[in-house]
Amino acid sequence: MNNYQLILKIFRDLKYVIIKRHVYGLTSMMRVLPDFFVIGVVRSGTTSMYHYLDQHPSIVKSAYDELGFFDDNFKLGWKWYRSLFPTNFQKKSIKNKTGNFLTFDDTPFYIYNEKVAKRIKEFFPETKIIILLRNPIDRAYSNYFLGIRMGDEQRSFDVVVEEEIKRINQYDEVKIDQYVGQSYLGRGLYAKQLEIWFKYFPKNNIKILKSEDFADKTQEIMNEVFGFLNLPPAKIKNLEKKNVAEYTPMKVETRKKLMEFFLPYNDKLYDMLKVDYNWC
Repeated sequence: MNNYQLILKIFRDLKYVIIKRHVYGLTSMMRVLPDFFVIGVVRSGTTSMYHYLDQHPSIVKSAYDELGFFDDNFKLGWKWYRSLFPTNFQKKSIKNKTGNFLTFDDTPFYIYNEKVAKRIKEFFPETKIIILLRNPIDRAYSNYFLGIRMGDEQRSFDVVVEEEIKRINQYDEVKIDQYVGQSYLGRGLYAKQLEIWFKYFPKNNIKILKSEDFADKTQEIMNEVFGFLNLPPAKIKNLEKKNVAEYTPMKVETRKKLMEFFLPYNDKLYDMLKVDYNWC
């Protein structure tokens, strides 16, 4: 590391670790790193999952969800990342009380980024990964209205559908891979995203859940998750769903068009996972 890089590192740590994270930054080296990851998908219930996981007596959540360390925030460094997690003292105390301790990173944007998968594999090669998959039509519609609420989207949904279907149908395999994380419909091409993670992690380290089941049978699904994490079942006392939004129903003809578009991509997913989610 040359002098310029050293100065940049000192400035970065001062700004992001000390000034922004305060005592959490000052105690970063006394803090743990995540034991597992919730990596997606966007608008599938990952925020609710973040809050439900924390209700297990052996799990402590990070400072907030969507940390984004392994993509946009990797430049902020490990001290910043550590500042977001519980202390070694908390870990010891909870482990003495319950016999187990886990903490986690919940960032739904990770799933479509191969650079993230490589980094997590490098630093956490044995980690476990949780993925929620929602009907890609409903996911896209929900994501679209999030863009409307945030002021990032001005087009009608029908225009979005026409433009994105045309673009995806024109792309070859390489360009589609690059486009997946950049569009409402692209984020619903789940098989392409899962291929990334299956390349770096064994399938028995990855728990894939149907978002609709998670919404309808929350306690049952959470106990599945706890079992996957080698933890005993636990009662979720607060089942309030987070980040729930209301919006106008989708046009019947628009949904039909999307059903036709997603059909081959969903079939590829079902074949990959040996399961039929019966999305329509």
